[in-house]
Amino acid sequence: MSYTALALLSLPLPNPNPIPNSSLSPFLGSKLLKKISVSTNSRPRFYAKASFTDLPLLPFQADEVLVPSESKRLHLYEARFLALLEEVAYQTLGFQHFTKRFFKSTRASSKSLVRKKKFFVHFVLEPVHNVESSAQASFAARYGCLVLIENVERLEIGALVSIRGIGRVNIVQFIQMEPYLRGIVIPIRDQIPECLSKINSRVMKLKEDLYNLHSLQIKLRDSKDELLQTPLTSSLRWAEKELLIDCYKSFIPTLVERISFSALQPITGSTRSELLALQREKLRAMDLDDTSERLANSIELVKNNIAMVAAKLAIQSLEA
Repeated sequence: MSYTALALLSLPLPNPNPIPNSSLSPFLGSKLLKKISVSTNSRPRFYAKASFTDLPLLPFQADEVLVPSESKRLHLYEARFLALLEEVAYQTLGFQHFTKRFFKSTRASSKSLVRKKKFFVHFVLEPVHNVESSAQASFAARYGCLVLIENVERLEIGALVSIRGIGRVNIVQFIQMEPYLRGIVIPIRDQIPECLSKINSRVMKLKEDLYNLHSLQIKLRDSKDELLQTPLTSSLRWAEKELLIDCYKSFIPTLVERISFSALQPITGSTRSELLALQREKLRAMDLDDTSERLANSIELVKNNIAMVAAKLAIQSLEA
């Protein structure tokens, strides 16, 4: 399984293109972080009343948006990322002891660590082009997603961290820049649907199509030793669970809202162009506040993916 490696990027200003094209999801240096602005959306959004909290924030490039129900693995190895991990996952004798005794020592034992709240916010840093000041780079914080740390695996250098998207959030204020970002966030929820029967029929249709697509993907896989689970089924099963997690209820989307995001997962054997198309669908889904419309878009996406996988299976059978 692939994972995302995070690396500190220290770039001098001004720089018209501070985020390089690479397979990494870099943090930006503190000088660049001072130029982050909170994004305001002209479209009205539904925010839960009187619900806000402050949480650590982890920035990513625009092509790595995380949607609710999606899982991702991160390789954290730099000091500021380990400091963030210490706060959200463990309590120890201090950051220096944490990095030396837990991550760099092969004799360290996780039994000596005390569990803490395992939440932070995954968000996208989107470059903002300012016509008046084109020489300076600035960014908008968008597509925030509250995430839960599901597992931490110690490595010789750093840690492999498995995370799961829970629900959308809006970052309203940055309150800390060092050693890592921290901000005030509020939950974003879909508008309450008016026609529940229409919603329920689309939920049933999407679930049926997702399981059909899953069956086709299993046939397409090359190795028989691979687990009989795809990102689609993992996401759907998580979305259907009762979420008994220690955070504000207003941050947890409704069952149907969670399911509406579950189709936005990569398909076995996807090409680069297909993955880029999926990213566009994710951005569109994150911007919507209509559950029914997102469900309809997801049904159409799954329909197209079923046709694509079926075509690949036909080619595979001819080549066998």
